Amino acid sequence: MAVIELTGLRKEYQRFRRPPIVALDGLDLSVPDGGVFGFLGPNGSGKTTTIRCLLALARPTAGDCRVLGVDSQTALPEVIGRIGSMVETPGLFPAMTGRRNLALLGRIQGIGPAAVAAVLERVGLAERADDPVRNYSLGMRQRLGIAIALLKDPQLLVLDEPANGLDPAGIKEVRELLRGLGAEGRTVFVSSHLLSEVQQTCDRVAVLARGKCVAAGPVDDVLAAGGSHGLVVRLGDLQAGRAALAEAGIESLLEADHLRVALPPAEAERVTRALVHKGLYLTELRPEEVSLEAVFLELTGEHHGEAQ
Repeated sequence: MAVIELTGLRKEYQRFRRPPIVALDGLDLSVPDGGVFGFLGPNGSGKTTTIRCLLALARPTAGDCRVLGVDSQTALPEVIGRIGSMVETPGLFPAMTGRRNLALLGRIQGIGPAAVAAVLERVGLAERADDPVRNYSLGMRQRLGIAIALLKDPQLLVLDEPANGLDPAGIKEVRELLRGLGAEGRTVFVSSHLLSEVQQTCDRVAVLARGKCVAAGPVDDVLAAGGSHGLVVRLGDLQAGRAALAEAGIESLLEADHLRVALPPAEAERVTRALVHKGLYLTELRPEEVSLEAVFLELTGEHHGEAQ
């Protein structure tokens, strides 16, 4: 069963005497039940707009938007108790403590102090729970936002850039937290521009570009779709190996501890033959690993190192 189902989703923002801005252009997306689903896209691709439509914070211009089996625009109250969310920077009372912020929100929903203490512990804020939020770093506020999203013990967790502002240790904590939540059977839908984190955290991923989904599926499948752009060659004498390959008409680049050859995996036999002909023997020959970042850049046409 899909917990999120978007079909032909379109969102236009009207402008006075100018053509509208098309944020979403017929987006199709299906998010299965359970696990961590990464939602990637460069700046302006429509990630946050998608989340806002999903949570009925924005009205689509056209298309269908369903969450937990209901139309999110007309029937969200039926399932909102099973959804936790953090969209952009969470709104907090800066003069109050983190615990007090959570307690007030919990009281509205009939959630008691024990649950508040549990989520504070879970997001790593137990020791700072009684400090005013105005003294929190941006990363701590992000973690408090995740705690707010967890208060209802939701089936579906929707998080917009949850690692924003975190230092490497904090990012690792959030990564482990999201993995744990997904392993419990929840569905964690997380937008992010941290490609390496998505690759380490998510089970499945969708890549958004210019308001459309350009790739979606298990992370390994999306990586495989990017193909391999070369071979990694290791042997005892790299210089002799490079010369042998050059003599066979095979170009290679010398890296720190290996040669990189611009041949597809199907032509690996050419490398083996060229080296054996010169009495050289391989210690390793494998396809060059394709990173999510490389696939992302290929799919979106972006030319910088990170998505936004």
